[in-house]
Amino acid sequence: MGGDQPSPASDKGTGLPPLGQVRAGLFPGGGRLSSVGTGQQGQTPRQPEADPRGLAMWTSWWLWPLVAVCAADSFRNEAERIMRDLPLVDGHNDLPWQLLNLFNNQLLDKRANLTTLADTHTNIPKLKAGFVGGQFWSAYLPCETQNKDVVKRTLEQMDVINRMCQMYPEDFVCVTSSEGIRQAFREGKVASLIGVEGGHSIDSSLGVLRALYHLGMRYMTLTHNCNTPWADNWLVDDGVDKAQSQGLSDFGQQVVKEMNRLGIMIDLAHVSVATMKAALKLSKAPVMFSHSSAYSLCRHARNVPDDVLQMVKETGSLVMVNFYNYFVSCSEGANLSQVADHLDHVKKVAGAGAVGFGGDYDGVTRLPVGLEDVSKYPDLIAELLRRQWTEEEVRGALANNLLRVFEEVEKVSNHSETPEETPIPLDQLGGSCRTQYGYSEAPGLHQQPGALLACLVPLLFSLQPL
Repeated sequence: MGGDQPSPASDKGTGLPPLGQVRAGLFPGGGRLSSVGTGQQGQTPRQPEADPRGLAMWTSWWLWPLVAVCAADSFRNEAERIMRDLPLVDGHNDLPWQLLNLFNNQLLDKRANLTTLADTHTNIPKLKAGFVGGQFWSAYLPCETQNKDVVKRTLEQMDVINRMCQMYPEDFVCVTSSEGIRQAFREGKVASLIGVEGGHSIDSSLGVLRALYHLGMRYMTLTHNCNTPWADNWLVDDGVDKAQSQGLSDFGQQVVKEMNRLGIMIDLAHVSVATMKAALKLSKAPVMFSHSSAYSLCRHARNVPDDVLQMVKETGSLVMVNFYNYFVSCSEGANLSQVADHLDHVKKVAGAGAVGFGGDYDGVTRLPVGLEDVSKYPDLIAELLRRQWTEEEVRGALANNLLRVFEEVEKVSNHSETPEETPIPLDQLGGSCRTQYGYSEAPGLHQQPGALLACLVPLLFSLQPL
């Protein structure tokens, strides 16, 4: 891997003279730095001629480090030049989750000031230093909210993203379209978009899906780390969870079709391989992996295998590479060069148009050396340039690939088309205290005495004898 290669400035195994000899002016072969005399009487005797090969080796000894430093500066400068003209769009950032955990979404709390926020991977100065011009902020709730208060909680996370834009209008602008991203670039602000992380957030309701779209959701991850009643998650491939839908159920296929109709990007991070393939085959628009890496380089079930990368290529879809150490190196430690390896692999298998960045900042605990926070993106771009990525390829990974996918999703959308409306079968829903209005086969709660008893037990225990 790129980061494991010996430095050209290393003097190990080069045959070059020790530093002490160089400082003393000595060359290999006994030569010395001095004036060349005539050898005549009364004049300085002629010194032994320096070995030309030794001179070349000595020159290379001090020149290589200088060249390496200049080259590093050159790549970094070139990265910044490109990013000033076309900033980066990141596919997944969990700062809203941190705002919930740390401050219960109270942005007026002085500690929550996004210009001075400490102990997070993300704040406004770091975003500016990283040339981040577009960010999909994650509206995420854990799987334990499924069949409980997940819709309410999702609305609250979408609300805090909108309030970020309201409180920091000089830095953030909430947008809902590809053109909105481009306009934010022109204004020098961070285009802020909402990605809902986990299909459990719609509570198996096409109506909720539509409502979240109208409130600003522009991608939805079909699952998180749990199955929904209509799609299987990645833990199925690890044998931790059992497959329920064999990818997508009939209702899951309706969800995908309705996302196409509305113009919501389909995010396949966190889903099982069967779900990946089913969605890639069914969707009329390109799909995305908002924060996943390459399975061939790290055999973790959260990553994308090569046969799926081939489908990504065929459908014009997008893989935004995740920086979490366990998805990069399959171990606790990783480095920037290894992340670049994943980017290289996606480019090799799926094509340069399939590459993006989905750092997963503020959603993971271990990040590669050199990519500790969102300010470090220019160093990663410099590494890609060092690996001879063309400027066009770099610009694609920065933003153009995502913009292309987003635009294709927008073109496929058709709000005049009849919406999907067949509800999920009642027996596929979890949760013991659901009402059953509208289901003809079960018009009243009284038809399921087990569910009724489950709801009444807490009430009965709370009653005290009179």
